[in-house]
Amino acid sequence: MLLISLIFVLAACTDDSDVDESADSGEDTEEAEGKAINFSLLAMPSSLDPHAANDGYSLYVMTNIYETLVKMNQDLELEPGLAESYEQLDDTTWEFKLREGVTFHDGSEFNAEAVKANLDRVRDPEVGAPLEFLFTEIDEVEIIDDYTVQIHTKGPFAALPAHLAHPGGHMISKEVIDADYAGMETGGNPLTEVNKNPVGTGFFKFEEIAEGDHVTLVKNEDYWGEPAKPESVTFKAVPEDGTRIAELSTGDADLIYPVNPSDVARIDGTEGNCVTQNQSASMSYMGFNVEKEPFDDPDVRKAIAMSIDKEAIINDMLEGIPAVADTPLNPTVKGHSEDLEPVIFDKEAAKALLAESGHGDGFTAEIVVNDRTTADIATYIQQELKDLNINLEIRQMESGAYQEFTANGEHEIFMGSWGTVTLDADYGLHPMFHSDNHGAPGNRTRYSNEEVDTLLDQARTETDEAARMEQYAKAQQIIIDESPLVPIYHSVLLAGINEELDGYYQYPSSFPYLKDLD
Repeated sequence: MLLISLIFVLAACTDDSDVDESADSGEDTEEAEGKAINFSLLAMPSSLDPHAANDGYSLYVMTNIYETLVKMNQDLELEPGLAESYEQLDDTTWEFKLREGVTFHDGSEFNAEAVKANLDRVRDPEVGAPLEFLFTEIDEVEIIDDYTVQIHTKGPFAALPAHLAHPGGHMISKEVIDADYAGMETGGNPLTEVNKNPVGTGFFKFEEIAEGDHVTLVKNEDYWGEPAKPESVTFKAVPEDGTRIAELSTGDADLIYPVNPSDVARIDGTEGNCVTQNQSASMSYMGFNVEKEPFDDPDVRKAIAMSIDKEAIINDMLEGIPAVADTPLNPTVKGHSEDLEPVIFDKEAAKALLAESGHGDGFTAEIVVNDRTTADIATYIQQELKDLNINLEIRQMESGAYQEFTANGEHEIFMGSWGTVTLDADYGLHPMFHSDNHGAPGNRTRYSNEEVDTLLDQARTETDEAARMEQYAKAQQIIIDESPLVPIYHSVLLAGINEELDGYYQYPSSFPYLKDLD
């Protein structure tokens, strides 16, 4: 949810056709300088170490502290970020020329040594970074001079720039990385020091954290580019939807996220507030733990998938706002295919398939959820599955506990979502379905299929783009047929906002971009 580079300008609410040009021209912004922005979120970040956290609520905060070598522009094209330029020298060598004069928040210099320290750390097995999977194709990071690095890959890897634009590619101060290693040498846990002292090059810098309550960032006056307009941003954990809406209506919050579709009319009807709507790169789904019976049987999974009326969920539960998801990749993602054969809603065929699998008498299973929207959808599915003699017990968990529970494989069924923030199929499929990535990296269904692994591995090194897309399509069809998860909808991003605020941006997977917020 949130961070490669700004994609969409949300200057108008629910209808963004009327863009306020003053935000771009710089007119009438003087009065807004120095504003303290309050942003109420469903949960606190699990970590402020970009090598450690891949959940949205961590990324919402971190994207304002750190920056990447490569970023994505409003046209969904990759372009230089902290790297001034980059080029592919041969099939396995990429060269990056770094910006000079950039400093981290602690005053240390951003240079080739810092880049190498970051990319070596995220791949270090002793550190055990959950985001390691993004960079496993890197073989070596070579320092050419103070502001030039060459990244050598194990084989051709077309998705490298897109992966460097992911939050896992955020650049951390080498001083803090060294402190983290020093703590490990004295018996401390890895991925600890950076979380306590997050230091990047971004337009906001870390001020304080009150565990379980809020994180405050302040403007980086020494930012190498144009400084942020707000003086500070405070991210506050507000788990209850109603409380977040109340805070927006009273002015205690300037922004709230997420917004349940059923609350859009309520917020839009409140004077001074509105809901922004925007496309995403996200896919929301119901997932199975395929290592637990009876979900180790593909026929059981497919029967359940066939019994879910996605159109009804979207129209009855989500105000008709999202789009039906029949495949694992959002249409905004490179690698999405319209030529796949999805699972069709057919409850009678589902009953027959379940009976053939030997589970026609039904069973009881638990589904875990972590917010109101997923709880509502789970309740709807619970009613639908009664026709298959399946008793679904719903368990709602706090976001952090949910993340840990599903990462550890303790669940049977869960409601989840995945944002392909790189807009490339490699990130949408490899973390979610490759057997190397069970648990926290993304494969919470614990799905394993040798043919899918082979296709995803081959696609990573394929230099022919058409062949690469074909490999991704084949992998997706196998995944659809075996149904480790049921794609339900492609999200539309909903955020509540004070109408007086201009310049609010979001990334394709709902990451907020707050630098230009007036």
